[in-house]
Amino acid sequence: MTNIIKLLFVIAVLGLSVNLSQAQVPNISSADPNSQEIFLPEPLTPQAIRELVSKLSDQEVRALLLQRLDAVANEKAQPAKLNEIGIIEQLSSWGSSVGNNITTAIVRIPTIWDGLKNSTSNLVKKIGTERILNTIVLVIGAISAGLLAEFAVNRITRARRDSRQDLTGSPSLLGTLKILGSRFFWDIIALVVFFAVTRAIIQTVVSVQMLPLVTLFMVQLVVIPRWVWAFSRFLNAPKHPQLRLINATDEVATFFHRTMIGLVILIGFTTFIIQFHIMNGVPPGETRIGFWLNVALYIWLVVSAYFVRDGMTQVLIGEHPEEVTPAELKVARIFPWFAIGFAIFMWVVVEIIAGMGRFDLLGGREYIVLALVTFTPVIDTIIRALVRHMVPPMQGTGTIAHQAYYSTKRSYIRIGRVVSFALVIMLIARLWNIDFGNLASAGVGAQIAGRFFEASLVIAIGYLIWEFITLLINRKLAAEMTAAGFDLDDEEPGGGEGGGAGGSRLSTVLPMIRFTLQITIVVMTVLIALANIGVDITPLLAGAGILGIAIGFGAQSLVKDIVSGLFFLVEDAFRVGEYLNINETVGTVEKISLRSLQLRHHNGPIHTIPFGEIPKVTNLSRDWVIMKLKWTLPFGTDPQKIKKLFKEIGKEMMDAEYADNIIQSFKSQGVYDVDDVGIVIRGKFMAKPGTQWIMRKDVYARVQRKLEDNGIEFARREVRVNVPGLNNGKELDENGKNAISAAAAQAVQSADQTVKKELPDTP
Repeated sequence: MTNIIKLLFVIAVLGLSVNLSQAQVPNISSADPNSQEIFLPEPLTPQAIRELVSKLSDQEVRALLLQRLDAVANEKAQPAKLNEIGIIEQLSSWGSSVGNNITTAIVRIPTIWDGLKNSTSNLVKKIGTERILNTIVLVIGAISAGLLAEFAVNRITRARRDSRQDLTGSPSLLGTLKILGSRFFWDIIALVVFFAVTRAIIQTVVSVQMLPLVTLFMVQLVVIPRWVWAFSRFLNAPKHPQLRLINATDEVATFFHRTMIGLVILIGFTTFIIQFHIMNGVPPGETRIGFWLNVALYIWLVVSAYFVRDGMTQVLIGEHPEEVTPAELKVARIFPWFAIGFAIFMWVVVEIIAGMGRFDLLGGREYIVLALVTFTPVIDTIIRALVRHMVPPMQGTGTIAHQAYYSTKRSYIRIGRVVSFALVIMLIARLWNIDFGNLASAGVGAQIAGRFFEASLVIAIGYLIWEFITLLINRKLAAEMTAAGFDLDDEEPGGGEGGGAGGSRLSTVLPMIRFTLQITIVVMTVLIALANIGVDITPLLAGAGILGIAIGFGAQSLVKDIVSGLFFLVEDAFRVGEYLNINETVGTVEKISLRSLQLRHHNGPIHTIPFGEIPKVTNLSRDWVIMKLKWTLPFGTDPQKIKKLFKEIGKEMMDAEYADNIIQSFKSQGVYDVDDVGIVIRGKFMAKPGTQWIMRKDVYARVQRKLEDNGIEFARREVRVNVPGLNNGKELDENGKNAISAAAAQAVQSADQTVKKELPDTP
C-alpha cells in the first residue's frame, strides 16, 4: 500500500513538471538538508517510475513533490515579476548576478582542493582503496585490449584503405569526398570495435558501484574525444593538404585539429569533475570548480581564435578569392573578432543562467551553440564548394554567358546561406527548448517575439522564392541572349549604325515576367508578414483597390501606355535588340518596361518612348535585310566585267566565315545611274539582321582590291575650264591667265555648293 501511495505521488510530480522535464538532476536539498540528490531515470517509463518509487522513502517523495510544486509556482509567477521590472533593472540584476558569481568563485578558490579531497575520500570510504586501484588497472587493461582490437581491424582493412587513397594528384571534390569518406568510414569501424571491446570488458569486470563513474570517464574523456578526432581528421586532413576540404595551410589545419580535440577534452574533463563531485556527495557549488574550468575553456577558445584569426579569414575567403565580393571579404576579416566577442557573450549568458539557478538550461547546450557559431566558416566553405561543383556548366560563350554563370553561383550561395542560417537557428531553438509561438511563460513578451519569429520565417521563405524565381528566369534569359549572339564587348554595341539582330520573343518578355513576379512576391510576403505580427491587412487591401480605381480614372494616359504596350508585345511588333524607326526616331531596343521602351541610337543617345505615343513601328531587324551598295566608275568601264568580278567576290565570301549569315550572295545589279562623273554600278547581298554591317565593310574592301588587281580605278570628280580661242596656254598674257583662274574658282565654288546640297546635314 505504501508503494502505491509513493507511485501516485511520483506520477503527480511528473505531471506537474512536464514543462521542466529536461531537468535530469533535481536538487532537493532545500526541502531536506539531509536528503541526497535523486536522478530521474531516462526515459521516464512506468517501469522506471516503479523502480524509483521502490527506492525512495516517504520523506524523499514529499520533498521531491514540494520542490516541483515550488518550481511550477515560481515559473507561473516569473512573467508577472519580469513585467513589473524594467529593462534597466533586469540588466542590472543580471550584472549583479555575474559579479556575485565571480566574487564567490574567487572567495572559494582555497576550497577547490579540499573539495577534490573530500570527493576522493568519500569514494574511498564507499568503495575501498583496493577496489579503486583494481578498477583503475582493469580499465587500463580494457582500454589496452580495445586498442589492440582497433589495431587489428586497421591492419585487416589497410588494403581497402590504400586502394581508395590515391594521393598522387589533386583529386576533384567528388574524388576527395570518396577518399575522405572511405577513410572516415574505416576509422569509425575501428573506433566502434574499440568501444565494443572496451565496453564488454568493463561491464564484465568492473563492480556495480564503480560502473557509473567508469562509464562517465569513458564517455567524456575517451569516446567523445576520439569521435571528434575522426571528424576533425576528415575535415582538416592535417597531413594531406590535397584532401583538405577547407582552404588552410598545413600549420593552420594542424592548429584547428589540435584545438578541436583539446576543447573537447577540456569540456569532457569539466563534465567529469562536476559529476564526480555530485556522485560523491560534494556539491560543485561549494568549491565553484565548474566556474574555473568553464573560464579556462572560454579563455582557450578566445586565445585560439586570436592566434589563428588570419587562418579563419583565409578559410572564409576560400580557394577562389576572385569570386569573393567586397562585402564577403569584409565579413571574412571581421569574423575572427566576432567569434571572440561571441565567446565572451556566451560566457556571460552562461553565468547569468547559473546565477538564476537554471542549470537545467545548460547541460552542454552552450557548447553546441558555441560550436555551431564557431564552425560558420566551415559551413560557408562547404556551401561554396558544393555550389562550385554542382552548378550546371556555363551555357554558351561571351560576356553575357559568363555573367549569367557567375550570377547563378551567387544565387545558389545566397540560398544555401539562408537555409543553413535557418537550420542553425532552429537547432539552437530546439537545444534551448525555445517555443517561438509560446514565450509568454519566459516573461520576454512572447506575443511580440513569437510573431516576430513567424514574420521573419515568412520573409525568409519569400526571399528564397524570390531567389529561385530570379535564378530560373535569369538563366533562361542569358541562354536566349547568348543563342541570339548578344555580345556586350562588341566593338559596335547595338549592331552598328543600323542596329543588330533582335533577341527571341521569350527574351523580350522574360524581364517583364521577372519584374511582375518579383513585385508579386514582395507584396504577398509583406502582407503575410504583417498579418503574422497582428496587423489587420483588410484596410490595406481595400485601400489598394481604391488606389487602383483612382489611378484608372486619373491616369488614363498611363493605362493607355500599358494597354498599348501589351498589344505591341502580343503582336510581336518588336523585341529587345532590334533596330526600330518610330516617327524618324531610330535606335536599338535596349529595354522594355510596362509603359515605355528605350531606343539607343548608334551614336549613344537613348530615347524613351511611351507605348501610347507610338503611331507605327518600322522594324529594320526582322527576318532578313538587303544591303545595296554603289560605286562610281569611269566612263568606258565594261559593266559585264564588273558583274563577273562581283560574282567572284560573292563566291569568295560564301567560302569564308559568312556562309551561315548570307542568305543571297553578293552580286552586281548592273548600271544604276550615269552622272557627270561616271557610271554608277550597284551591288547587293541579303543577310541575317545584324550581320550586314561587318559584311558591308568586307565587301567594300574586297571590291577595292579586286578593281585594283584588274586595273580599274574609281571615277573622280573633275573641273574642266574651256576658254574659246585659246589652243596654247603659253600664248596667254597676264589678263588671260587671271580670267582663267577666276573661271576655275567659280567652277570649284559651284561644284562645292552642289556637293553640299547632295549631302545630308551633319552636326
